[in-house]
Order: sequence, then C-alpha cells, then structure tokens
Amino acid sequence: MISAAQLLDELMGRDRNLAPDEKRSNVRWDHESVCKYYLCGFCPAELFTNTRSDLGPCEKIHDENLRKQYEKSSRFMKVGYERDFLRYLQSLLAEVERRIRRGHARLALSQNQQSSGAAGPTGKNEEKIQVLTDKIDVLLQQIEELGSEGKVEEAQGMMKLVEQLKEERELLRSTTSTIESFAAQEKQMEVCEVCGAFLIVGDAQSRVDDHLMGKQHMGYAKIKATVEELKEKLRKRTEEPDRDERLKKEKQEREEREKEREREREERERKRRREEEEREKERARDRERRKRSRSRSRHSSRTSDRRCSRSRDHKRSRSRERRRSRSRDRRRSRSHDRSERKHRSRSRDRRRSKSRDRKSYKHRSKSRDREQDRKSKEKEKRGSDDKKSSVKSGSREKQSEDTNTESKESDTKNEVNGTSEDIKSEGDTQSN
Repeated sequence: MISAAQLLDELMGRDRNLAPDEKRSNVRWDHESVCKYYLCGFCPAELFTNTRSDLGPCEKIHDENLRKQYEKSSRFMKVGYERDFLRYLQSLLAEVERRIRRGHARLALSQNQQSSGAAGPTGKNEEKIQVLTDKIDVLLQQIEELGSEGKVEEAQGMMKLVEQLKEERELLRSTTSTIESFAAQEKQMEVCEVCGAFLIVGDAQSRVDDHLMGKQHMGYAKIKATVEELKEKLRKRTEEPDRDERLKKEKQEREEREKEREREREERERKRRREEEEREKERARDRERRKRSRSRSRHSSRTSDRRCSRSRDHKRSRSRERRRSRSRDRRRSRSHDRSERKHRSRSRDRRRSKSRDRKSYKHRSKSRDREQDRKSKEKEKRGSDDKKSSVKSGSREKQSEDTNTESKESDTKNEVNGTSEDIKSEGDTQSN
C-alpha cells in the first residue's frame, strides 16, 4: 500500500513542510534522486508491497509532475530509461517464469509417483527398507551366535551397526509417508500461469476472484502488459531511426554511386581527351610529314620546273633568237629591198631628174639659143622693139622658173612615195 507520506506528497507536494520564507527545491526529471522507472510508467517496488514477491521500498522520488515534464521534453524516450525499465521488468518476468516451471515440475513429479507406483521414488525407498531389514535380521543372528560363544564385545559392536541400520530404515519410512501425504494433497492443485501461485482445482469462485484481484497476480499481469507495450514502442522508435539511418545510408550510397559514375565519366573524358590529343598529334605529325613531302615535292618540282623553265626559256630564247634572226633577216632583206627600191627609185628619180635636167638644159639651151637669136634680133632691132623684146625675155624667164619649180615638186613627191613604201614594208615585217 502507498504510505501516508507518499499520499501527502501526491496531494500537497514534496515541499509541503517548508516555511513560507524557505526556498523550494527545483529538482529536474533527470536528477539522480528521481526514480527513472516511475518516469517510464510505474515503479515495480510499489506493486508487490507485503506479498511474497515484495521488492522492498524505493528510496527515490516519485513525482507525477516530473513524469509529465519528462514526457513533454525533447529527450523523451531518447536517454535510455525505457530500455533499462524493460530489462528490469524482463528480469522480474524471468524470475516468475522460473517459479512457474518449478511448480509445474512439482505437480508433474507427484502425478508420476502416483501413476508409476513402486517404479517411482516411493518404490525405491521400499526396496531400500527391505534391504535394510534383511541386513538387520542377518546381523541379529550373528549377534546371537557371538553371544552364545561368549564374544560380548564383538556382539556389542555389531549391535551398534544394527541400531544405525534401524535408524536409516525409520528415516526412509518417514520420508515415504511424507511424500505420499503431500502427493495426496497435490492431486487437486494447479499453477497460475501469471504469478506462479498454486491454485486448488474446482475451488470456490470467491477465492479465485480474490487471487485474480491480488497484488501479486495484478502486479505480474501489469508487468507482462507493460513489457509488450514497451517492446512495441521501442520497436517503432527503433524502426524510425533505422528507417532514417537506412534512408541516410541509401542516400549516401546513391551519392557514392553518383560520385563513382562522375569519376568514371571524368576518367572516360580524360581518356577521350588524351586519345583526341594523341590523334591530333598524329594528325599534326601527318600534316608535317605531308608538308615536308610537299616541300620536297615542290623543291624537286621547282628544280625540275626551273630546269624545264630554263630549258623552255632556252628553247624560247633560241626560238626568239631564231625569230629575231629571221625577223632581222626579213627586216634586213626588206630594208635591203627598200634600199634597193629606194636606190632604184632614187636612180630612177635621178635619171628622171637628169632627164628633166637634160630636157631643161636642152630647153634652156634652146632658150639661150633663142635668147641669143632674140638678142641678135634685138641687136638688130634696137629701136622701137626694145620694150617688146624685154617683155618677151621676162616672160620666158618666168616660164623657165615655173618649169624648175614643177621638176622640184615631182622630185619631192617621189621621195615621199618612197618613204611611205619603206614604212609600210617595215610594218609588214613587224606584223609577221
């Protein structure tokens, strides 16, 4: 039962005896003086007060307000109080289960003894008693023989042995009677599966109800229910961290896989870049080789081209020289022809001029002859005909001058015609 002090603590608080000016003690739920089992639900020491399973008084604080504070705190079911409480309750259940097993074994033993008869422990005691009785009878016969023979001391020693055997036989007989009486009583007993107490089969309902409402039976029933409840709560609480841990682990694994794939991608990219660089270097080397090859080809082609060019130039120069020579020859022949033509023309002109000169000379000579004739006539006629003769002589001189002028103009035209023919022949030569 709850003590008066505990009742007063629940009603008025633990500081009920303090004076108004005294400071109240502010104890937190995590203080070592607070009962951790009470914070988890109840204290087992309060269940079995004044029973065969009494655990003794609990010296720690049982405060409902502290339990409410603990249930509202952020550390509820995180500091391990519930696991300690569960282990303690499981130890109490293990103790009562051992008690129940012992009760079942005791009932089974009595039932086996009743069913097997002498084959059981009682039969064995009877056999021992019979053996002891036979030994005692043999020893008594020997004692009588020794007494008749006068061997008193030996007879007294054997008599002490007989007394010991008789005491042992009596002890076996008393044990057998006790077991039989106890077995007769236990025939109507059974074991309570909750608290391990022995119950009378077919007992009155009032006595059965009294047992079910007793502290011991209700205490162990409460412990069993609390153990199942705590297991469920802890399982759920364990599953949540496990789920969080599993999710965290899966997330880490995904991150690791992503990192691994990223590393693989980077490695492939580096490998691709290296291969690309190698290919680029190979292409550069190929280009360089082709460039050198082309350079050698160009050099050789240039050399051959230069040789061919020199050959062509030589051929061209030779052809050009030949053409120039032919052209020069043509020009020379043309010039010679022109010279010849010009010479012929000049000769012709000279001949013409000479012919004209001869003609003019003849004409002049004739004119002079006529002039001389006229002069002679004039001499003859120096009279009135002086003016006429003078006029006639003037007209003749003018006519001779005109003739000279015409001859000069004809010579000039011939020279111009020869020059134009020479220019035309040179143009034809150049065009050829």
